[in-house]
Amino acid sequence: MRGWSSRNLKYMAYFAEHCPNSQFGQQPAAQLPWFHVVTLLTKLDSSHEREWYALQTLEHGWSRTTLELNIKNKLLIRQGAAVSNFEKRLATPHASLAHQTLKDPYFFDFLGLGNDAHEREIEDGLIRHMTRFLLELGSGFAFVGRQFRLEVAGDEFFIDLLFYHTRLKCYIVVELKANAFKPEHAGQLNFYLAAVDAQIKAADDKPTIGLLLCKKQNRLVAEYALSGIEKPIGIAEYQLLRDLPESLERSLPSIAEIEAELAEDSIIIEQILSDNEDE
Repeated sequence: MRGWSSRNLKYMAYFAEHCPNSQFGQQPAAQLPWFHVVTLLTKLDSSHEREWYALQTLEHGWSRTTLELNIKNKLLIRQGAAVSNFEKRLATPHASLAHQTLKDPYFFDFLGLGNDAHEREIEDGLIRHMTRFLLELGSGFAFVGRQFRLEVAGDEFFIDLLFYHTRLKCYIVVELKANAFKPEHAGQLNFYLAAVDAQIKAADDKPTIGLLLCKKQNRLVAEYALSGIEKPIGIAEYQLLRDLPESLERSLPSIAEIEAELAEDSIIIEQILSDNEDE
């Protein structure tokens, strides 16, 4: 055969070396396109991690770009890491699937917002970047609405974000908090879930699930808060900004250096304008 590049030949040799004998056809990676396989080989060192990401790619139909993004964002570590009370509030098969649907933390760095952003700013940003938001939430989430209105005994209440999950067959209420988790947040979300179950959920829908996204949470406090909550709720952190690698951070100028550079540039510009006026 002809036409193989030297790089592809190296990938093939590497793949043959790391694929156990007689198991090629049985491995999930064998069912993926070649460049998905190359991504698994070059981005991951552990056979366990390769196997997990290969299975997820087959199950959810990830593109190569989505696979690379999920590897970069360490989805394996975050998947199913949220604090929840699903085991006590949902039926066994449904509880396990619901738990694996949530992650901790969620990465919202695509919004371009600082850590001091307010809840409405975060919500607006998530709506503007709905495609990226749905990708971070995971497969199966269908957007229903924002500031979704509920009326209870003549009073109005507004849910931050409402989704329907096509695999879990249930509504998911997402509440955003721009501060650290407080036990009373769980009580508020429990009320919203009760209202959705009573007013919106169809007879064949599963119980509505709540996802509380907060800037910071103490796992023990969250577990205590959920222990007495009737409705199924998961609590996870979100990150608007992620720490830069130390090597990159050292190479970037400090704020003082940037300000000094701008001040120097300003003096130069003023001098040029002054010279032009004199001419």
